[in-house]
Amino acid sequence: MTDLKELYDAVLNGDQTVATAVTREALARGEEPLTLVHRFLIPAMDEVGRRFECEEYFVPDLLLAARAMKSSLELLRPLLAAAGADPLGRVVIGTVKGDLHDIGKNLVASMLEGGGFEVCDLGTDVAPERFVEAARAQHADVVCLSALLTVTMPAMRTTVAAFREAGIRDAVKILVGGAPITPQFAREIGADAYGENAVSALALARNLLLATRP
Repeated sequence: MTDLKELYDAVLNGDQTVATAVTREALARGEEPLTLVHRFLIPAMDEVGRRFECEEYFVPDLLLAARAMKSSLELLRPLLAAAGADPLGRVVIGTVKGDLHDIGKNLVASMLEGGGFEVCDLGTDVAPERFVEAARAQHADVVCLSALLTVTMPAMRTTVAAFREAGIRDAVKILVGGAPITPQFAREIGADAYGENAVSALALARNLLLATRP
């Protein structure tokens, strides 16, 4: 019988093959999907984040851990949905209009998913109206905007404005990030927070939700 701590270790070590095998075996013997998420996947990704903050792990380590986590979640997600399990929160994420870069955005999406969020990834070159439509459709709690190019930074301002014009700005928290973005710029455009990296984005998303819930 497989020790379930192997799932934690597989994510921590970025071993996609083992993560998939352990998850499949655990489900076959009747382990609860929610238990696997809350006792092993989320704690493993939290530890990955801690090691990144301490400079014991680097971006390649984050990417490998995220890949291992996602391989497990692919098996768990349909079962969680069927059981009606509620996510920690719902996030819509995308790279803003005019920007085709997605590595940072993908990493943030993976960290959020590994942290218990339901994530709707809109991809790259996302128009403001599409962010608004997705946030409405998904009943999003948090919207994450990414930009890597200085010339696409104004699209973040336009997107935040689109939420105000649609009358749903107060219904969502907007988190921005990317190489050229600064905390000052985030404040100037009316975003709720600036995430320096994928690990801080996860922490911020959690804190933003806690601040809005009793």
